[in-house]
Amino acid sequence: METLLLKTDPQHPDPAVCAKAGALLAAGKLVAIPTETVYGLAANALDEAAVRAIFAAKGRPQDNPLIVHVAHPDWLPRYAASIPDAARKLVNAFWPGPLTIVLPASPQLAPAVSAGLPTAGFRCPSHPVATAVIEAAGVPLAAPSANRSGSPSPTAAAHVLADLAGRIDAVVDAGPCAVGVESTVVALHGDVPHILRPGGITPAQLKAVLGAAEVDPAVLEGLDDAAKAASPGMKYKHYAPKASVTILKGPLDVFVRYTRAHAVDGTFALCFDGEETRIGLPCVSYGPARDAAAQARELFGALRALDERGARAVFARAPEETGMGLAVYNRLLRAAGFSVVTL
Repeated sequence: METLLLKTDPQHPDPAVCAKAGALLAAGKLVAIPTETVYGLAANALDEAAVRAIFAAKGRPQDNPLIVHVAHPDWLPRYAASIPDAARKLVNAFWPGPLTIVLPASPQLAPAVSAGLPTAGFRCPSHPVATAVIEAAGVPLAAPSANRSGSPSPTAAAHVLADLAGRIDAVVDAGPCAVGVESTVVALHGDVPHILRPGGITPAQLKAVLGAAEVDPAVLEGLDDAAKAASPGMKYKHYAPKASVTILKGPLDVFVRYTRAHAVDGTFALCFDGEETRIGLPCVSYGPARDAAAQARELFGALRALDERGARAVFARAPEETGMGLAVYNRLLRAAGFSVVTL
């Protein structure tokens, strides 16, 4: 299969490009599209065969649910079986934007979207190209990250092609993604809303709208093998380079001593900007130490750069676990397979 590359301006989408992508999606094809978070591998969410093709192209486990993307908030009642007041508050506050809300799924949706659950995650992306492509397709799009399952998520079209060229029908290239990590996922069942995956909308922002929100334990701990994942990114090792990754918690001077003492051939440090000259190992940086938003934008590209440079073992500086930093730490945790050393 030849993968078609369609380029467009991110803020002023080319109508011909969006129409072409929309026509492919309406015909049951797979098209990678940009969103404000990461590039998504999109298919018609109402077409069971198309949705199953996502799993095949990515090598994705069948019990890992997908997220349904809609063009506008007023599409939600068509595809969610019910919408509680809390969900309406979140929609009014954060849509379009990087927030996924888990709701009962309409029977219109392809069963594979929900991976055996009665619910589906719903999101309305804020990227102008994503909106235009969904409108052109005329259907909601199921769209996990456009990468091979388990590898770092793509924040540029080149990342998509590196993983999926020849496995999907097209990629819409609109440049780099602004947020850089996947959307926040929130579930509203139970007494208190649960954050199943941290992302571009922080726990504090959710609490300001809902009055309360708890971070699910699976955000910082591994989910049991027998458990059903209620959200993408909860159960399996994700976002990982080929090298083994270990997160080191502690100040820079202790980090330096530890890495130098434990380094072997092929060891790299994943560090913050400006620390490279102090570490004494090959380094890849992923943003300033006090700028979690920049870390989110740069993390996945940095993990891919480690592969490009031939890293075999990686010691990673730990971000702060508050605000956007919680999303960055969550992604690093899964890239490391929960290998963490407190110095």
